Amino acid sequence: MTRASCIAKYQSEFPADLAVDSGPFQPAVLVSVGLAHWTRAVTVARAKGGQFAAFWIDCAGGDFAAFCCLRFGGDQLLLHCVFPMDGKLPSITPVFAAADRPERHARDLFGVDIAGAPDDRRWTRHRAWGGHEWQLRGTPMAAAPRRTPPDDSYRFVSARGNGIVEIPVGPVHAGIIEPGHFHFHTMGETVLNLEERLGYVHKGIEHVARGRDASGLVRLAARVSGDSTVAHSWAACQALERAHAIEIPQRALWLRALMVERERVANHLGDIGAICNDVGFAFPQAQLTRLKEDWVRESHAAFGHRFMMDCVVPGGVRHDIGAVAASAMSEHAARLDDEFAGLIERFESSESLEDRLMTSGRLSPQQAAGLGVVGYVGKASGQAYDARRDVRYAPYDELEVEVPAYHAGDVAARAKIRADEVIVSLRLIRQIIERLPDGDINAEVDFDRGPAAGLGVVEAWRGEIVTFVRTDAAGRVARFYPRDPSWLNWPALEVLQQGNIVADFPVCNKSVNGSYSGQDL
Repeated sequence: MTRASCIAKYQSEFPADLAVDSGPFQPAVLVSVGLAHWTRAVTVARAKGGQFAAFWIDCAGGDFAAFCCLRFGGDQLLLHCVFPMDGKLPSITPVFAAADRPERHARDLFGVDIAGAPDDRRWTRHRAWGGHEWQLRGTPMAAAPRRTPPDDSYRFVSARGNGIVEIPVGPVHAGIIEPGHFHFHTMGETVLNLEERLGYVHKGIEHVARGRDASGLVRLAARVSGDSTVAHSWAACQALERAHAIEIPQRALWLRALMVERERVANHLGDIGAICNDVGFAFPQAQLTRLKEDWVRESHAAFGHRFMMDCVVPGGVRHDIGAVAASAMSEHAARLDDEFAGLIERFESSESLEDRLMTSGRLSPQQAAGLGVVGYVGKASGQAYDARRDVRYAPYDELEVEVPAYHAGDVAARAKIRADEVIVSLRLIRQIIERLPDGDINAEVDFDRGPAAGLGVVEAWRGEIVTFVRTDAAGRVARFYPRDPSWLNWPALEVLQQGNIVADFPVCNKSVNGSYSGQDL
């Protein structure tokens, strides 16, 4: 569906109550509907093949504004509805199941009344908050007590029957991972149901973003999820730069792409090794950890930080690379390409590894489409969406991005997608370095141009990031919402674990590898 046909279809559905504006929210088409048409608009989008991408609430001028971002292939549709604070917004979760947690999150932080929501349990709301305190509504909040009451009142789904056993796992784990609770119902070794409870590391990012200048916001975005620091920084910059019509130098755009591809390679190397290690095959982890360490050391030498934290800034990038460093980086990518391909060939010849990974944790293409999963989770289950190729933001509009996809949807397919993406990224890195344009790496930026809002869409290593930014008349942040891919991928873990044995949960979990921090804003 092209942008023009997308607009035409909606205009034919709602000729009397529709306002279309493709300007400030590019690459999305903004479609404003009245409260009475909110549910119908979403339902029509679903019927026409739209997939859920994000939902958030804004609060300005005494009213709420709801936004729902929907994806039609590479086209983005942004539904927008303004309604009074004492009004009720109809839930869209019955239409898009993936909207459940975002709607609950909005209810917890804004106190918005989501009418007809199938789940009335809190998602983000802390026990430290009073019953009528809403972190993002703008009303004063009391100081948190010295000791927060225990979170002992959350109602997990219950099950009763002969042989059914409940197994609580977490939120504190034996490793160094962040906290998350996983509540199992099992019959023997077989998992009947898995329910997640996240939110233990809520950082208040949306709250502390308010009042920041552009540089302060991007530094905050870099910390939404530390393993995706480049991608989140870029998405925030994209939203700001589009909102204020700021053109950044071509060299800076290509350097951003270079860094985000390096971020992808580093994380996939670590994940493939960890998946193998979770089923007792330690050799791949040892080899891939070695390769990852060499890779992040090179990032530190070139950009001043192993994970390239704070290297993307409003208007450009913080660091340039010289010809010698660029040549060395290209040669390293070529060597890694050869060595990595050889290692993957050896791993795939392991019958014991194949036995543990194939058919484990299967997410069917139909389930993946219904959940709207992105990144390697989606691509392993037939969802061949990649914003680099499909949205084609600069500089990917000048590059050919190969997008691997499979239909098996199991742990093996999710590992294979990672391996394929490493090869694709290594070759993209060499192309980027070869075609890196000359010129400046920063533009002079001016965000004091009155109120503005923009959308950022960047393909991170976990999948597409969607970021919304609104600034006030002084150029300060009034609203910031970064939708990490994990918002869409975490629910898939609950689905794909069903019917598997308990012992396969660690490898199923690692094959999804949702970000706790990216979810727990």
